[in-house]
Amino acid sequence: MDTETEPADDGQVVVPGTPAGPALPDLAPAAAARIAESVASARAAGTRRTYASAWRAFTTWCTREGHTALPAHPVTVAAYLVACADTVTEAGERAYAPATLAHRLAAIAHHHRRTGHPSPTGDDLVKATMSGIRRDYATTGQRPRSPRTPLLTADILTIVDKARADCQGWADEVVERRDTALLLLGFAGAFRRSELVALTCSDVALHRLDGLHIRLRKSKTDQEGRGTVRALPFTHSHTSCPPCAWIRWAQIIAAHDTGGRPAVIRLLRSAEPFAAHVCRGTRPRTTTGAPLLRAIRRNGNLSETALSGAAVHAAIRRRAESAGYDPELVQQLGGHSLRAGFVTQAFRNGASAHAIMRQTGHTTPAMLEVYAREHAPLLGNAVTNLGL
Repeated sequence: MDTETEPADDGQVVVPGTPAGPALPDLAPAAAARIAESVASARAAGTRRTYASAWRAFTTWCTREGHTALPAHPVTVAAYLVACADTVTEAGERAYAPATLAHRLAAIAHHHRRTGHPSPTGDDLVKATMSGIRRDYATTGQRPRSPRTPLLTADILTIVDKARADCQGWADEVVERRDTALLLLGFAGAFRRSELVALTCSDVALHRLDGLHIRLRKSKTDQEGRGTVRALPFTHSHTSCPPCAWIRWAQIIAAHDTGGRPAVIRLLRSAEPFAAHVCRGTRPRTTTGAPLLRAIRRNGNLSETALSGAAVHAAIRRRAESAGYDPELVQQLGGHSLRAGFVTQAFRNGASAHAIMRQTGHTTPAMLEVYAREHAPLLGNAVTNLGL
């Protein structure tokens, strides 16, 4: 049926019921550049990098196969998924895990939306293809999920005690103080490793009643940087007290930043044995904005740069290995073992999902169920009521 049209006031022809869009303004180059910069900052830098890498992989495949990448047809995306799933390494193993394929779909959808094209990834064909690939992977047992094994309270205390006992000199103690702070703050604060390495000295404050107040300026679920505060309480034992661990490491930072290596050596040589709480004493004056968890050189000097996520991963494994943990278990540990350990231990101790979410920052209880299913499967399980 033909649609009648009528002239607009300015002489343009518009279709009744379809509002004319505003005219594109003539922006100065600087203003357009700032808009582009803000749009780019809407996602975390890491996400932008991985999306860019995934998009390059898709466009390269499309070029090689003679397909159009933008806009892509759903059949093209489905064919790409199948090609990725069928790619194997020299050892004959699947090259890409289902999570990698899902991430590539997200990148394809992102690039279509930002260029004004409808995303082909929402098509039923693409969804069914991805579902079939997951089922095929599960049936053959290839590329299963490898979640990090959680470190529970007893594990953290065992590892921390062994780290302190193994110190043979001042350089060892510098590393021990940092690693102990990493373990106790990361565990009690349920931090992601990306959150840990992003902390600065000014993000941590000692509260007279609560213990530590750690301001998380932004996180995976708070990309806009609204911020939140996580409280890490005083504990009965000084060996497991997060505020004590922070004080002992902050003393090292303050000494290094004011007097370098000689000041650190003087501090450690004159320090009282760690036999009681130190969290009620003088608070070290650290440099505002300086990284809290820093890399340490072999000679004991502190770096000016923050510890990397990979270094957090390596430190946890190294400390667990030194504490005598089975090598096979050590290979299952990583930065996420601290956060997973908090959730698992809290569930085992009877904490509610809401109480756990207060500390972890999870947005829905369903996100916590993964930990309960994998690491605390007997909680709330009727099998414990069978009377066997």
